[in-house]
Amino acid sequence: MAQKKDFYEILGVNRDASDEDIKKSYRKLAMKYHPDRNPDRKDAEDKFKEAKEAYEVLSEPDKRRAYDAYGHAGVNPQMGGGHGGEGFGGFSEAFGDIFGEIFGGRGGRGGQQVYRGADLRYNMDITLEQAARGTETKIRIPSLEDCETCKGSGAKPGTSAKTCHTCNGQGQVRMQQGFFSIQQTCPTCHGTGKVIPEPCTACGGVGRVKKHKTLSVKIPSGVDDGDRIRLSGEGEAGVNGGPPGDLYVVVQLKPHTVFQREGADLHCEMPISFSVAALGGEINIPTLDGEAKIKIPAETQSGQVFRLRGKGIRPVRQTSAGDLMCHVVVETPVRLTDRQKELLRELEEINKIDGDKHNPRAKGFMDKVKDFFAG
Repeated sequence: MAQKKDFYEILGVNRDASDEDIKKSYRKLAMKYHPDRNPDRKDAEDKFKEAKEAYEVLSEPDKRRAYDAYGHAGVNPQMGGGHGGEGFGGFSEAFGDIFGEIFGGRGGRGGQQVYRGADLRYNMDITLEQAARGTETKIRIPSLEDCETCKGSGAKPGTSAKTCHTCNGQGQVRMQQGFFSIQQTCPTCHGTGKVIPEPCTACGGVGRVKKHKTLSVKIPSGVDDGDRIRLSGEGEAGVNGGPPGDLYVVVQLKPHTVFQREGADLHCEMPISFSVAALGGEINIPTLDGEAKIKIPAETQSGQVFRLRGKGIRPVRQTSAGDLMCHVVVETPVRLTDRQKELLRELEEINKIDGDKHNPRAKGFMDKVKDFFAG
């Protein structure tokens, strides 16, 4: 049989360590090696049990004296030493605290449970122009404030809250199963440590009432759809003196009549006439800063993209702005006059004379069709 390690060595304390030092060391090791926190670590359970065994002995004065005098033999029940299952109070108490920490319990032993308030979300619709340049606006949100009637006590005026008889004002109760002690929120007072025999009629005994408050929100330039702005401490109020949560303002961009945003870049479609596409020319296109001119070269095809550098949006965390991508669309004329129809028919007849030269894309497509059916 392998020789057992020294209990003081396991806990990492000196032999003259105080009870508090031993407890602190054990709590640290139990948190570190608890199997539920280390599902992928094979030695976690063994180290956890090792620390537990050491603490069971060194936390009890009689067992510790026997261990100091006779070593492991002094606390081994099979060899007549030790006290068997007696004296587990200190261990179970410490383990109960640790168990609570591992699974989310908060607040000191013997005190009320303290909880941070919940975070809140507010969806804010803004225009593309506001997102590009930034803006400051005010929002009105619901909030919980102390009831003016009972001054936040929750009790009817002239009465007061009483100490909870279930937990004796501790806000927590313990459930004992063997040497396991699990600390839970009191089911009667829900962690407050108090019960209210005569609740305030204005707030229903809650001590808080729903009101509205107005907040100023600064939207930085360059925000994008889905970005969040955190207002610290403006969320739901905490419980039993806990800190409030935060308010997250989530930006939602309204659809724009001209532009579509893609990160730092903007996209827009610009219709041009058949004659401008064929002969070339100059057109005005919109930007967020006003109009800009671009030259359309002759023989421009529908769908061709023209880039205006720096005419997009500068995102929050970038130093340069994106580009504006202008997609030209050749517009087919409508409501033609007889003269227009005559001229177009004449143009079509001229194109037929040397169609491959004037319509290379159509010729290329037809060649592909012939190859497809020939294959």
